[in-house]
Amino acid sequence: MINRYVFFHDEESAAAGYGLLEDDAVAELQSAPWYSTELTGRKFSRRQIVLHAPVEPTKIVCIGLNYHAHVKASQSADEAPEYPLIFLKPSSAVIGPGEKIVHPRQSERVDYEAELGVIIGREVRNVSIEEASRYIFGLTCVNDVTARDLQRKDGQWSRAKGFDTFCPTGPCVVTGVDYSDLLVEGLLNGEVKQSGRTSLMIFDIPYLVSYVSSVMTLHTGDLISTGTPSGIGPMKPGDEVEVRIEHVGSLVNPVAGHN
Repeated sequence: MINRYVFFHDEESAAAGYGLLEDDAVAELQSAPWYSTELTGRKFSRRQIVLHAPVEPTKIVCIGLNYHAHVKASQSADEAPEYPLIFLKPSSAVIGPGEKIVHPRQSERVDYEAELGVIIGREVRNVSIEEASRYIFGLTCVNDVTARDLQRKDGQWSRAKGFDTFCPTGPCVVTGVDYSDLLVEGLLNGEVKQSGRTSLMIFDIPYLVSYVSSVMTLHTGDLISTGTPSGIGPMKPGDEVEVRIEHVGSLVNPVAGHN
């Protein structure tokens, strides 16, 4: 059974919290769904709610160069990595659907990167590949926004990946979906620029969860962003970027200039 969980606020009552998305309403949850999926009994009309980022991770673990086609198109690698390339984004980079990605004044080129996000369902350390799926709560859409020129200039990725607004996430966390062969697409102003299937990942999702957990403890609600297909490219203020993932959803964000 597929369920879609959101973080919302109701404009009429000012209520806010996690909910289960239904056809024409959101059923309020007692807590974040990775802790409990019990309902409060209250429902809110979808017409009057606003969705926010559905995650509150202690950390965002991202995977670099995880699609063969992306490796071939990359200027930074000649062959597929021997092991997952991991880096971190700060939780302060997270924004939700419809929120603005801000093009920072320090950068001349900011790129979109459409990715499948994995939400950890309970704390885990040193889990085997065979057991890793038991610790996955659900899936979401992620845009691993990157200041490409700063990434090349710095020689490491923290600044280029870590600006505020550089991790759009959502609109839902989806459970009950087989993540082994999903279509991941990135669209710029309605035109498909990226397209790849998760079955073409170099390191699949159970492997990634196992690998990352061998390095650091993954806490409940943490987010792993699993890498992007080929076709990444620049976006500029006034553009609209979409991450669209089969059975998971569509995450749309406008791009704005700095203040």
